Amino acid sequence: MNERNPHSEIAIFAGGCFWCTEAIFTSLKGVESVWPGYIGGHIENPTYKEVCTGNTGHAEAIEVVYNPSQISYNELLEIFFATHDPTTLNRQGADVGTQYRSEIFYTNTDQKEDAQEYLDILINENVYGQPVVTQISAATKFYRAEDYHKNYFERNGGEQYCQLVVSPKVAKFKKNYASKLK
Repeated sequence: MNERNPHSEIAIFAGGCFWCTEAIFTSLKGVESVWPGYIGGHIENPTYKEVCTGNTGHAEAIEVVYNPSQISYNELLEIFFATHDPTTLNRQGADVGTQYRSEIFYTNTDQKEDAQEYLDILINENVYGQPVVTQISAATKFYRAEDYHKNYFERNGGEQYCQLVVSPKVAKFKKNYASKLK
C-alpha cells in the first residue's frame, strides 16, 4: 500500500451501494484513493453478509482520501449530493435498508460546518422538491470492506447489477462532471 500524502484529508460518505459511490469518486481529479467499507454500526469488524441484514447499524460507505489543493471538500459534497437521492430514507433505488442510508460522516469541525451549511442551502432552496433526509454524524471507526469489493465495478462491470445500476449512474456522472475527471 502506498504511503498517504501528508497533505491529504479523509472524507466519508454513505450514499447507497458502495460499488456505485466508489466508481464515481475514484474517477475524480484530486482523489488519491477510495475504500468501500462500513461505518456507524454497533459491532466490531462487520462483514458484508452481516451489514446486508440491516441489523448491525452500519452504512455501506466510502472513505475518500483526497488532496484539498486539487479538490475541495465542498466539491466532494456537491458530487455526493448530485450522484444519489438524498430524499429517500434508507433507500437508493431498489437497494433498501438502513445500510443504504444517506449520511455524511465528518472527520473534523470544518467538515461538520461545511456539510451542515451545504445541507441547509439544499433544504432552504428546496432543491429536490421534497425533504432531504441526509444525516450528518461524527465519524466513528471505518471498517474497510472485504477485498473483493475494492474496485468492484471496474472488475465486474459486466455483471447484471453493474450493468443495470452502476453503469448508468457512472455514465451520467461522467457526462455532467467531465471537467472534474482524471
